[in-house]
Amino acid sequence: MRTVFMVAEKPSLAQSIAKILSKGSCSTRKGLNGACSVHEYTGSFAGQNVRFKMTSVCGHVMSLDFIGKYNNWDKVDPAELFSKAPTEKKEANPKLNMVKFLQVEAKGCDFVVLWLDCDKEGENICFEVLDAIQPVMNKSYGNERTVYRAKFSSITDTDICNAMNRLGEPNKNEALSVDARQELDLRIGCAFTRFQTKYFQGKYGNLDSSLISFGPCQTPTLGFCVERHDKIQSFKPEAYWVVQAKVFKGKDSPLFLDWDRVRVFDRDVGQMFVNMAKTAKEAKVDSVTKKEKAKQRPLALNTVEMLRVASSALGMGPQHTMQIAERLYTQGYISYPRTETTHYPENFDLKGTLKQQANSSFWGETVKALLSEGINRPRKGADAGDHPPITPMRAASESELGSDGWRLYDYITRHFIATVSPDCKYLQTTISFSIATESFTCSGKTLISAGYTEVMPWQGIPLEEALPVCERGDVFTVDEIKLLEKQTNPPDYLTEAELITLMEKHGIGTDASIPVHINNICQRNYVTVESGRKLKPTNLGIVLVHGYYKIDADLVLPTIRSAVEKQLTLIALGKANFQQVLQHTLDIFKRKFHYFVDSIAGMDELMEVSFSPIAATGKPLSRCGKCRRFMKYIQAKPSRLHCSHCDETYSLPQNGAIKLYKELKCPLDEFELVLWTSGSRGKSYPVCPYCFGNPPFRDMKKGMGCNECTHPSCQHSLNSLGIGQCVECETGVLVFDPTSGPKWRMACNKCNVVVHFFEHAHKVQVSQDSCDSCEASLVVVDFNKTRSPLPDGETQHTGCVFCDSVFQDLVELKHATMRHPMHRAGGARRGRGKGRGRRPMGRGNPKKPKDKMAALAAYFV
Repeated sequence: MRTVFMVAEKPSLAQSIAKILSKGSCSTRKGLNGACSVHEYTGSFAGQNVRFKMTSVCGHVMSLDFIGKYNNWDKVDPAELFSKAPTEKKEANPKLNMVKFLQVEAKGCDFVVLWLDCDKEGENICFEVLDAIQPVMNKSYGNERTVYRAKFSSITDTDICNAMNRLGEPNKNEALSVDARQELDLRIGCAFTRFQTKYFQGKYGNLDSSLISFGPCQTPTLGFCVERHDKIQSFKPEAYWVVQAKVFKGKDSPLFLDWDRVRVFDRDVGQMFVNMAKTAKEAKVDSVTKKEKAKQRPLALNTVEMLRVASSALGMGPQHTMQIAERLYTQGYISYPRTETTHYPENFDLKGTLKQQANSSFWGETVKALLSEGINRPRKGADAGDHPPITPMRAASESELGSDGWRLYDYITRHFIATVSPDCKYLQTTISFSIATESFTCSGKTLISAGYTEVMPWQGIPLEEALPVCERGDVFTVDEIKLLEKQTNPPDYLTEAELITLMEKHGIGTDASIPVHINNICQRNYVTVESGRKLKPTNLGIVLVHGYYKIDADLVLPTIRSAVEKQLTLIALGKANFQQVLQHTLDIFKRKFHYFVDSIAGMDELMEVSFSPIAATGKPLSRCGKCRRFMKYIQAKPSRLHCSHCDETYSLPQNGAIKLYKELKCPLDEFELVLWTSGSRGKSYPVCPYCFGNPPFRDMKKGMGCNECTHPSCQHSLNSLGIGQCVECETGVLVFDPTSGPKWRMACNKCNVVVHFFEHAHKVQVSQDSCDSCEASLVVVDFNKTRSPLPDGETQHTGCVFCDSVFQDLVELKHATMRHPMHRAGGARRGRGKGRGRRPMGRGNPKKPKDKMAALAAYFV
């Protein structure tokens, strides 16, 4: 029996599709990477009985990066990144072993059906999957077709079965357009980012951003925010005057009339009009007009509109909104959430989609009325040729979806119902008055039929006090005429919704990437999100944009990126050559980069005004190993040490506290050690500022502290303080923390495991001897006589933390409290196999003892 291998984009998607196609009769097992399951069943394919294997990836299988040596910021000229630096595809998440997993599962299969998301990124992932599996699949018979592509927009039985019956082919051109965007963003972004970061972080100490990044889309996005900020700062309020008239008729409530001239900017002229109007005691009705008007129902919902509404009405950021929308989609509650289309296809089942909402306690009555009276034809929107608009696919409740999930689903559903509802109709009445020589009006709206605003009440016609019944020639009494002084107001900071509109209008980013670019400028400390989701630029964001304008406005204006996006679209349509577009764009930006480097002084002049020189920042902390003078500790991100005498800056571990470590020195370079700690409940370890950025041994990488240093005899190194292999991760070593007393502990030098032991011991030392059973280093413990937990009143004992029966009750395993998720152990869990991933420490290879997992698992907190 031949085998069909099928791949979806996410594990939950694979499960849903397999369940639909197999009618619930598939068997499921875990794949070798632990993240993806494999669903198997038998069925019919291309007229023959076959075995189906359905699995998934977890987004992109591969990511683009420079080859190893070009990732060294210190040794590579950023200008080389435009053309000279070769790139390679690397596994996007090496821990998942996705390539190996796909190859193991696809080996010996005859056909492949790709169920990746139906957008350009999905097409790109199709070819990443094919590159991995085609070498291990069975060879095709003659010209037999073996690769198929499923096109679908929602996870419903109908859509999935239709997709299976109408299989197509993956689109190479769309995949190439993604490759082009990836390479352009990598080369351009990295070149500018590396140059800016090294230049400015070496000069200024209080920039408070770990990366001074540039992005071909990110920077114009920031430009829109700063442009609005500049308008606010340069705004000069101007006084103006308005004539207001108050009239009444009989016992009716008084009316406040609007002046037809609207306003004047000269007080004396305004006073002249008031004086003229005051000569009359009566206001005469010149005309009464009544006009029936309609407020149009909305167009079908696309991604950009969903993001706008989520930000402005639901208070949810674009990135968060997209994460929720993708979850709702993979769970089958809504259709595919990435689409530019606002027009339902002719064959779209509007009635069927609507019927699913008929029993809702929120909008069920409206839906039933629509179904019985007949739904309205939706307005004709734009068909971008990608996916249908975003619609609900099945009924749901708040308990199923959670708070934010329900709020977004609620809006999507109401929007859909509104698109097939009647327009909102109202009567607008306008009464025109003349008082002496001046004309005034007053208007009001009366609801005729709510239409679509029944389900979108926030767009409804507000209830107003009814206007008095009158006709032409009627006379009202003038109660008061006065001159009001007002001022023009500056614009407000851009909201996320307004920024999304500007990005869409100027072609910056795609419906999928717009949230990412907005999130980036927030993460990089270029803007802050204020109340009302307004985006206020920081000093750093403002200076960067002003600097780009000063040197080369093209770097920040949307025009050049918009032109690039059009070229990428042409690649996707097969109308432009991938290599030519890539080369042409890189040539342009390479010239711009060289001009930017030559003109950086222009931006530097702006930086000097806003930020302090690095030499004037920070507090003295530890001595430099070269000049023996004190270096200053700069706390602002990225935290670092600066020696003003040597004019050198040294990196430090981030997201923790730094303090001097007993004035002890590194034996290799004489730099005073500092202690990094993540808090009283976390880990801590000493760091040599020089070794941290300049690894002294071949087996060390940049960014390692003394707890990973392989110096054979230094008292602070891994060789002196390492005890044994970590009980959870496979590459870490548990290292004794000599500063932790009296609450002694050892901590993994890779993950966040912390082992507490021998509380209140007077002294703890790591012995040179090893355990006979597990080869872990022995520990020498001294207790006070009065507090010794040792048997028979003993105060000193030497033994293995993992194997010694005396020590068994004095050890407990915890997880460190970390300030940043990057420090957390990836996928650490209990009960892994024994003796794997040994780590040499100079005294043999410590391995997991037989009883180690059981001993520490008992104390797991």
